[in-house]
Amino acid sequence: MMAEPLAAALHGVAKHYHGFTLGPLNLEIPAGSIVGLIGENGAGKTTLLKLLTGVNRPDAGTVELLSATPDDAAVRAKIGVVFEDAYFYESLTPAQVGASLRGIFGPAWDAGYFAALLEQFHLPPKKSIKELSRGMRMKLNLASALAHRPGLLVLDEATSGLDPAARSEILDILLDFIQDERHSVLLSSHITTDLEQIADTIAYLHHGQLLFAKNKDDLMEEYGILRCSQQDLDRLPPEWIAATCRTAAGCESLVHPRGSVLRALPGAVCDAASIDDIMRLTSKEG
Repeated sequence: MMAEPLAAALHGVAKHYHGFTLGPLNLEIPAGSIVGLIGENGAGKTTLLKLLTGVNRPDAGTVELLSATPDDAAVRAKIGVVFEDAYFYESLTPAQVGASLRGIFGPAWDAGYFAALLEQFHLPPKKSIKELSRGMRMKLNLASALAHRPGLLVLDEATSGLDPAARSEILDILLDFIQDERHSVLLSSHITTDLEQIADTIAYLHHGQLLFAKNKDDLMEEYGILRCSQQDLDRLPPEWIAATCRTAAGCESLVHPRGSVLRALPGAVCDAASIDDIMRLTSKEG
């Protein structure tokens, strides 16, 4: 069987800061897919994105980016990056941003596509960035990242601060972006409902460790939220219980596989877990 083509991969990657360590971890981003990166504040999501894009270097392990390394300038030019709160000079207009980026990317820059994105996002081309709202600035960043048709798009909270209609618009663009199976997206977001809509894979960082990277549909089918007494919970094998929170009514537990739990406890309340449920209970467990 042929190996699945990859847009990017981290192999045994670790990064150490004062009081915090990311990894070591392994993560693969298949070509033509959207990987959603989740985790609580301080889990290491932005650190991981900066390692992947070559902004920072790992202390251990290797990073593979579009079949090369982030040290290769030609490869870095083939990725689009949007970091939260990273904006262009406020005195510039969107039209001036486009002109500047055309000079940087050369023939790879699609001026017509950039103009179409500005129109789609209702971004006035001649209005200075300082006059734009936070949401409009984020749209400008996204348009700038997309207009050179990158092989990999890396987004850090790209839908944060946007109204539901604008978020839905961006999610549709990301889905269109990967349809040819040659483009990929790594999207870090606290808005887990967005990831439930578009992600193929969910990668969960917790205290600097990658707890899992799983197919989203399998993940949401496999995990359940079990509400029961401690006595019923004790009837389950420990390996089925990922996390537990004691409540006044008994126990609320993150369990898997959900089907096995329901067979072991007939009549039990075990609803399908959302991504938010998985994060919430895991973080309470510590």
